[in-house]
Amino acid sequence: MRYELTKDLETGNPVIDREHRELFQAVNQLMDSCSKGQGRAMILPAIQFLQSYVDKHFSHEEQLQQSSGYPGIAAHRTFHKEYKKTLREIMAQIPEAGPSVADLGRLNKHIALLVSHIRSEDKKLGAFLRQS
Repeated sequence: MRYELTKDLETGNPVIDREHRELFQAVNQLMDSCSKGQGRAMILPAIQFLQSYVDKHFSHEEQLQQSSGYPGIAAHRTFHKEYKKTLREIMAQIPEAGPSVADLGRLNKHIALLVSHIRSEDKKLGAFLRQS
């Protein structure tokens, strides 16, 4: 399954949408590696990218929320905090010998959660920012 920033995922905010495209590119690279039997070799760089990405991207979103007076900021921050915590836990559970198929599955499930968040909560933020 490839991830694409389709119309139902666009927020209308150029910064947020550009960063979401970067996320999908990285995830698709990992998925392509998995389909070629190279997923185990690519999961650690993918998780490292994701950790860096979520720190940067979530910070950008929260700055936009703060400066615009977004009313859903508290819930959004809570999601971001929990998402980063779970991502760190996934990373910590990967054995030194390399990730298993189950590790890849957990990561994919966690990425799907982020896509769901984009589809609902980030879209609400985008609509609010357009009205501000």
